[in-house]
Amino acid sequence: MFLHRRTPEMPTPEQALKGRATPEFEVPSRHTVLGNPLLGPYPSGLEVADFALGCFWGAERKFWQTEGVWTTLVGYQGGFTRNPAYEEVCTGLTGHTEVVRVVHDPRKVAYETLLKVFWESHDPTQGYRQGNDVGTQYRSAIFTHSPAQAAAAEASRAAYQEVLTASGYGRITTELLPAADRPFYPAEPYHQQYLDKNPAGYCGIGGTGVSCPVGVARTDG
Repeated sequence: MFLHRRTPEMPTPEQALKGRATPEFEVPSRHTVLGNPLLGPYPSGLEVADFALGCFWGAERKFWQTEGVWTTLVGYQGGFTRNPAYEEVCTGLTGHTEVVRVVHDPRKVAYETLLKVFWESHDPTQGYRQGNDVGTQYRSAIFTHSPAQAAAAEASRAAYQEVLTASGYGRITTELLPAADRPFYPAEPYHQQYLDKNPAGYCGIGGTGVSCPVGVARTDG
C-alpha cells in the first residue's frame, strides 16, 4: 500500500482526529476463505488475538493460512480516533496501526504458535515502518486479551530479541498493550481478505529470516 501520510510521529490525543460515534459501513458477514463469521460473539472455547505487523493485507493471509485459526478480520487499533476511515488512518492523525484480529481454537493452535507466525512474518525492529511502507499505521504491536497472553507475548519478545541481536538486528520496537485499553475498529469491507479477492494484489509482508524460538502447535481435541 503506497500511501501518503502527514508525519512519522504519533499524534497526541488532542491532535488526533475525533472520528465518529458509529462506523460508516457494515462489515461483511463471513470470511471469504474460512467461511466463518467475521464479527463476534464467537463460539465458546475460541480465543481472540490482535497483531499489527505492517500492511494488513498480507498479514491477514498469513494467519488465515494457519491451522486452527477460525476466522480473521482486519482493522485499526492502538490510536485515538473512533471508528476511523482508511483515508484518515493514512494521514497519521489517528494514532492507529493496521491490525489483524485472529480468532483461533486454542485446542488446535497455541497462542505461542500465533506469536511465532507474527514474529517471523515481519521485521519488528523498524519502528514506524515495514519495508517500503512508512508511517505509524505500519508499526509493530501486540494487543493482548488476557494476563496469559501478555506473559506469553513478553516472553516471546525477549526470546526473539536474543536471536535477533545475535543475527545483527537492533532493538525490537513492538508495542505490547492490553486490548481492553485499545479498542479494535474493523476496516472497510474491501480490505477484508483482500488478497483472496485480489490474488495478485500488493503484499508488503516479509520477515527477517530469523527463526523465533517459541510456538508449539496443538493437535489434541
